[in-house]
Amino acid sequence: MAKINKSTLEKAAKRISPFIHRTPILTSKGINDIAGCRLFFKCENFQKVGAFKYRGATNAIRQLNRDQLVKGVATHSSGNHAQALALAAKIINVPAYIVMPENAPQSKKEAVAGYGGKIIECEATLESRESTLEQVIRDTGAVFVHPYNDENIIAGQATCAMEIYEEVNNPDYILTPVGGGGLLSGTALATHYFSPPHTSVIGCEPAGADDAYRSIQAGKIIPSVHPDTIADGLLTSLGDKTFPIIKKYVSQIITCNDQQITDAMKLIWQRMKIIIEPSAAVPLAVILNNHEIFRNSRIAIILSGGNIDFDKIPFI
Repeated sequence: MAKINKSTLEKAAKRISPFIHRTPILTSKGINDIAGCRLFFKCENFQKVGAFKYRGATNAIRQLNRDQLVKGVATHSSGNHAQALALAAKIINVPAYIVMPENAPQSKKEAVAGYGGKIIECEATLESRESTLEQVIRDTGAVFVHPYNDENIIAGQATCAMEIYEEVNNPDYILTPVGGGGLLSGTALATHYFSPPHTSVIGCEPAGADDAYRSIQAGKIIPSVHPDTIADGLLTSLGDKTFPIIKKYVSQIITCNDQQITDAMKLIWQRMKIIIEPSAAVPLAVILNNHEIFRNSRIAIILSGGNIDFDKIPFI
């Protein structure tokens, strides 16, 4: 298991605080009434690059020395980590090579290019992403910064939940989406070290990309094969660093379908007047479809991002 202790998280929070936004926590009486519980929405859609990923990318890149950075950094990502690493690299004036699947949202490709990232497209499979990245690293000598399966990334993502626990007293639950598991494992560690003992961590996953749910059931990593969901940020498989943390510290993983995700996303747009992407709506979709679990609870939700392709809004 990744050796990430309380001090690791505290140092990460201090390291990245000058460079990130401390995002607001919003509430909605209307959504509370519909859900039958009190919800606290941590708005990482207002984070730099529009997603929590900037926390992890900043923490990771700021622990590399100049000798490591001289040839730049590289990663593979469908969007939000790509943008995060591109901006984090631009700020310290090093090149960023970003392998993106050909079916990644056009808006996210444009954002990566806007932050100065050098995009290399590949086929929309994990095998293609990894083999293309290996070639890029051979060609450039860049340092690989993994999207999620990296202790520095996990520690950076944990800072989001740490901020929640400084502001929200005694939540019964904290919910995050889960794709590769960086946010969920970081949240689980932050909860273990900084939250009241009774706070349960729940991962929320699309039914069409339910490899994390199946992995926990099986007790081993079940790779994501041909995932099919509108939540394009949650298509990746768990890693060997994120899985053990999730297995140890996450209470359960609950799935929801794409129509439920669409409905939850639309509700947030309508009632809260903020833009989130489909992946960010997954936790609310889980709550709205599991009243028996969450009724009358106090629940923190991480709205993971707001980077949506406006040509593909699912409820229009």
